[in-house]
Parts: sequence; structure tokens; C-alpha cells
Amino acid sequence: MKVYLDNAATTPMAKEVIEAMTKVLQEQFGNPSSVHSFGREAKGVLEFARRQVAGYIGAEPKEIIFTSGGTEADNMAISAAIDDLGVTRIISSPIEHHAVGHCLDEANVEIVMVKLTATGAVDMTDLEDLLNNSEAKTLVSLMHANNEIGTLIDPVAISRMCKKYNAYFHSDSVQTMGHYPINVDEFGADFLTCSAHKFHGPKGIGFLYASKDLNVSPMIHGGAQERGLRAGTENISGIVGLAKAMELAHEDMTEHQDHVQGLKTYMMNALKERIPGVNFHGETEPSKSLYTVLNVCFPKFDKQSMLLFLLDLDGVACSGGSACTSGAATGSHVLRGIGADVDRPNARFSFSRYTTKEEIDHTLASIEKIILG
Repeated sequence: MKVYLDNAATTPMAKEVIEAMTKVLQEQFGNPSSVHSFGREAKGVLEFARRQVAGYIGAEPKEIIFTSGGTEADNMAISAAIDDLGVTRIISSPIEHHAVGHCLDEANVEIVMVKLTATGAVDMTDLEDLLNNSEAKTLVSLMHANNEIGTLIDPVAISRMCKKYNAYFHSDSVQTMGHYPINVDEFGADFLTCSAHKFHGPKGIGFLYASKDLNVSPMIHGGAQERGLRAGTENISGIVGLAKAMELAHEDMTEHQDHVQGLKTYMMNALKERIPGVNFHGETEPSKSLYTVLNVCFPKFDKQSMLLFLLDLDGVACSGGSACTSGAATGSHVLRGIGADVDRPNARFSFSRYTTKEEIDHTLASIEKIILG
């Protein structure tokens, strides 16, 4: 049996998404900036998809800027905050995705890291102290759910705090968009990001939600696409695929959540019964944790450096952290950021709507065989 448990890295495309994209590739191939009938037809498809996407998150269509994915969207949000909104100080955390972290490394502004708990939760008292103790125009950039350990923030509480101190709020919502009901008015962020391939859509397409109250300028210059905010001929088939993936996600979201959370809980309980000394990184309480991600800290064993390789040989695909850091020799910055024991072997198992109990059972048997012999 081959088991795919690396859905936080990317998900398999839904067949309905492939069908919708194929139709566009075959029939709506015109450039949406062209004025002839082929262009107008493509433009109609593009704007219909934009209205669909906006509707799912309670936004206005003009607040949706299609991008090449979550990384570009995160970079665009941070650049806009600095270049257009006059931000001179950014509060973030040491466990953000590198799409944010590396962008901050290059930013010529003050960067401050909020304190975290041992499970990666934001220390809200420290966040308020940081906001209260500076008059600098500030952006708070905190991801909705961590892609490695699954810990969720409380976006409503953070957005209210940001408004109290006149700060802007950006949240990398790549791991939660399409997995949770998100309404931008309730969420309260000025910027949110999305990547379609995290919820059974295509790679290479995402969007930035930028509140209509903001005045932002393009990061990519050229044509007047995306209301002049993101030059380049739009990826129509990808955009349609994104919209279709969001439609599918919202059709049965509660059922999907219950199914996946059930598998995660089942795997946690089975690991605790079968593997002495096992524990978990990040929050595991369902209300505080991403239901699609389980980061497991295993006891030390002789071949622990080969854990992921041995699992792969047995047909189980998982990861040791973010796919974006694959091949890095420094280990997980997230685990280091929460002070975890990085000398013990760990693995991130991430689930999707297509994951089955039989696949979890196969994975558990493989883990038991590898670790206990």
C-alpha cells in the first residue's frame, strides 16, 4: 500500500478541479485583456471566478488579487505594508513560514518577535505589551495555523488588539483557507493569503486578500491586470481551478473536518498506546490545532536519522517539516522556535479528505515495525 500523508506540503487535485480546468484550457484560451470576443469570454470566466472566491470569504471582488501562490501573496502584503502604508515596525514570530520569515529578513524596518508558549501559541500579554510600548506604525504578521505543528492563533482577538493600537494585521492563511469557514469581516485582518494546492486545487495559483480600505501599489510591474495591482496575463485555468476547489471545500466542510479530525485523533491515541515515550509538538486540542496536521516526536532509536526514508520504503510519504525547507541541514526552525527537543526524531503527518483509516493503520504498523523492531 502507498500512503500519502504530506498534504500540508501539497494535496492531490480533485478530479472536478481537473475537469473544470481542462474545459477552460480547451475553450477559453483568449487573453482576458483583449477586446475581441475570445478575450471578452476569458474575461468573463476570470471575473466570475473572482466573484466566487470573494463570496466564499465574505470579501468584495475588488479585494481579491490573484497571485502565483501563497509565497507571492505574503511577500506582496509585507511589501505593501512597508512601501504603501508606511509601516516601520513588524511584529511577527520565529515560527512563521519562510515566505514571511525570509521576507522580513530583507525588510529595512524594525523586526520584533512576540513570545510563544511551548506549543507555539502567541503570548497575548507580550503581544499587547509590544503594541503598547511603541508609537511606530506597526504591522503584526502571524500565520493563522502553523504548517509544521498545526497550532492555531485566535485571529479575532489579535485583530481587535491591532485595531486598539492602530496596527495593521497580516495573516498567512495558506493552511486554513479552504479548510475553515473564513469571513474577512469577522477575521479582521487587513491582508490574508491563499494557495490553491493546499486544498485540492492546482499549484501556481493563489490570491492576496487586501482590504478595500488600504491603498496599495503593485509589486510586479508591467500591464494593468488585477486592477493594476499585479501585472501579467492571468492564469485563467488556474484561477478557475482555485474557485472550483473552494466550491468543493465549502460544500461539505463540516463533514470533511469531522472525518479528518477523527483520523488525527485515532492516530494520536494509537501512537500513545503502541509507542512508549511518544509525544506531540504544538497544540493538539481540536479547537486550538489544525485538524490536518499532526507533528509527532518519537523516542530515540538506532536508525532514527533514517526514519523518513524507512517510512518511504514502506510506502508512507510524510515529512520532517515544511516542504519549503527540504534539503536544509539546519533542521526545523519551527521546532527550534518553540524549544522542542530536536535531538529526538520527529515527523509531520498531514491528512486530507481522501485519507482513509486503512492508510492510517498501515502507517501505524510501519512506525511500530521501524521503531520497535
